[in-house]
Amino acid sequence: MLRKKECVAMLLAGGQGSRLGILTRHTAKPALPFGGKYRIIDFPVSNCTNSGIDVVGVLTQYRPLELNAYIGNGAPWDLDLNNGGIFVLPPYSTGKQGEWYKGTANSIYQNIEFIEQYNPEYVLVLSGDHIYKMDYAAMLASHIERGAAVTIAVRQVPWAETDRFGIMNTDENGFITEFEEKPKNAKSNNASMGVYMFTWDLMKKYLQADEADPLSSKDFGKNIIPKMLAADEKLVAYKFSGYWKDVGTIESLWEANMDLLEVTPPIDMHDTSWRIYARNVGMPPHYVGAKGTVTNSLISEGGVVEGDVVSSVLSGGVQVDEGARVIDSVLMPGAHIRSGAVITRAIIGENSVVGEKAIVGEKAGDIAVVGNNTHVSAGEKVAAGVQVGE
Repeated sequence: MLRKKECVAMLLAGGQGSRLGILTRHTAKPALPFGGKYRIIDFPVSNCTNSGIDVVGVLTQYRPLELNAYIGNGAPWDLDLNNGGIFVLPPYSTGKQGEWYKGTANSIYQNIEFIEQYNPEYVLVLSGDHIYKMDYAAMLASHIERGAAVTIAVRQVPWAETDRFGIMNTDENGFITEFEEKPKNAKSNNASMGVYMFTWDLMKKYLQADEADPLSSKDFGKNIIPKMLAADEKLVAYKFSGYWKDVGTIESLWEANMDLLEVTPPIDMHDTSWRIYARNVGMPPHYVGAKGTVTNSLISEGGVVEGDVVSSVLSGGVQVDEGARVIDSVLMPGAHIRSGAVITRAIIGENSVVGEKAIVGEKAGDIAVVGNNTHVSAGEKVAAGVQVGE
């Protein structure tokens, strides 16, 4: 057994992300670019580093290759340790054949041996598709102080949106009395953030019992949490008031990028006391040509802007030719917008080319999307809400 750790983090990064459409057809959702120079997974992993949690298991399943290569040995997050670090944990064979993760709870169950190496007292379960900064050490301290079996991070959401979340109803002391999955008529607006701090001995007991239940869907929200509530375990809601965005849809991914362009962004990417770490290939400085204009935008290294860019987020190596216009859009690494093309309220995937005088997106309607490695022909029009690519 390795040296004992107080807390081990397990990051769920294996989902397909089907609501992101063409963007995740060949890429795992946590590996998607965000904010010009980051990937979505950088946020929970950086939170672990900043919180002093130095054992992180990343549970992968769907399209894991890019995510595996990105994580590497964990050095960008100071997680290349002899006793600890970051580990990619795909499903593995325990007999004659392998077994896919059957649900969020089953994915942790399949990795009990990994967790037991560190003999932790507590296990933190995280989702790999949220943009936020959070001090998990403070959450752990609250969990210990209140003697909880599980502490669940919650954030108040608009009442009109409660039917999109798992809602935690509590008493006056913050103890969870009821869990409602996407209720039509919610009793509270405390939405689960998908951040769980478990006392490990109890968690292991419930995981083992759940695995033995043939009727269970092996899910934390549907099975583990309700079973713990029914058994009168002590479940506590931990209120979080900072910025938090579930980027599981095209619209929310676009919105989260646009949030970075506000006069005072709701999440500070320049805060040196709580850095968001990332692995980036070195590129030359970005360049804005004599006729190029950039207004209220983020332009990453290696970018070349000869046209007009307004209220947009451009990742590394993006090229906007003279006469092209990019408005209210997100351009992922290596995208090339050729002369005369107009991009409005759109997401352009990695290494894609938008031909001369093509039009992608519109001023109103849903976000238009061009998938990775896709060529939009000269003069072609991609309407609002349309997704093109393989």
